[in-house]
Amino acid sequence: MSNLPLSGARLWADLHEIARIGATPRGGCNRQALTDLDGAARAWLAERGRALGCTLHVDPFGNMGLLRPGRDPARKPVAFGSHLDTQPTGGKFDGVLGVLAGLELLRALHEAGAETEAPLMLVNWTNEEGARFSPPMMGSGAAMGLFEAAEVLARTDAAGARFGEELARIGWQGSERLPEMAAYLELHIEQGALLEQAGKSVGIVTHALAQSWYEVVVEGAETHGGAPMQGRRDALMAAAPLMAAVEEIALAARAPSGEPGRATVGCVSVHPGSRNVAPSRVWFSVDTRHGDAAQLAWMGEQLRARAAAIARARGVTITVTDFWHSPPTPFDPRLVGLLREAAARRGLPAMELPTGIGHDAVHVARRVPAAMIFVPCHGGLSHNEAESITPEWAEAGLLVLADAVLAAASGAVAPTPMTGAPKGAEV
Repeated sequence: MSNLPLSGARLWADLHEIARIGATPRGGCNRQALTDLDGAARAWLAERGRALGCTLHVDPFGNMGLLRPGRDPARKPVAFGSHLDTQPTGGKFDGVLGVLAGLELLRALHEAGAETEAPLMLVNWTNEEGARFSPPMMGSGAAMGLFEAAEVLARTDAAGARFGEELARIGWQGSERLPEMAAYLELHIEQGALLEQAGKSVGIVTHALAQSWYEVVVEGAETHGGAPMQGRRDALMAAAPLMAAVEEIALAARAPSGEPGRATVGCVSVHPGSRNVAPSRVWFSVDTRHGDAAQLAWMGEQLRARAAAIARARGVTITVTDFWHSPPTPFDPRLVGLLREAAARRGLPAMELPTGIGHDAVHVARRVPAAMIFVPCHGGLSHNEAESITPEWAEAGLLVLADAVLAAASGAVAPTPMTGAPKGAEV
């Protein structure tokens, strides 16, 4: 393994080649889950995997597994990967980096004629983003048994298209389970600025913050815009202070470490949506996150308490409904240790940190030993067409991923040298 021909140049070229599938005028990608473009990206990956002698497995949720045999067929595969779907105005690297770094590892092993003791499997998870079908990470959640299969397949997008029907339409609904995994490793951009600010090339992710999502409905009464203000039951004027309270609650929810919570109002719908009518109904989403489960629960309690107080004061009805929850999730200490050792062996400056963002690895970690690697992105900008990393950061992630995967599959492995990595360029 010491001469494994990993190539940062090929990884960089692959990242830009697949970015043409769903390319946007502003340099990003719009390749939402279960669209024709998602199908095209899947076919691109499957073709390259087959050329490397991998066997393609596709499960009923569209999750793809490219399996490379090992010396011991009785062992479960060491898996790695991420996702190819994007946001409507997504970038070139979110999710895709983890899949294509895994592809480069398989390519290097194939070129070297090298064998691992355990099989390896590259995974592309379905609908990680949750942009078209919600909630996010549906493919990994369903595969891990965290979501009911029928519920996932029945989910609809904003236009009423059903998940299962769209999956079949693009030709990517399988009928088998993915092979059971011994371990799972995922490389991803940080989607934050901590690594860049600290001058680190690699982040070793130790755990995932807990998340609770809510849907809020405020119901009042429509009133003509020229009517007196007194006595109005304006749903939007009641929703506005509750939305503002979401931020206040997050900043007040501090763990013993002093770290505050995180909260977002991401979607808002106003009815009837006329310029001269005070709205009678407002719906909005609330996303709350915290590293401390008790503080996360407190945030939900405070949201409901504020809602009740505002409803009383303004004569409206406010309903707060639980939508989705992900508990605090630690990553596997042994795999975290392999990542830590790989970064140190490579001389790559690294730091340990949690993820406040949901990833497929978080769902997988509830059933299988799992861990994550982060690399920086400029300004922490992600879910944005201007999302940007450097070839050096991509290379660092590839190195640490490769070393940790090979160590997990073979027990021990020497560092694998890079060939042909581009220098200095960035997008």
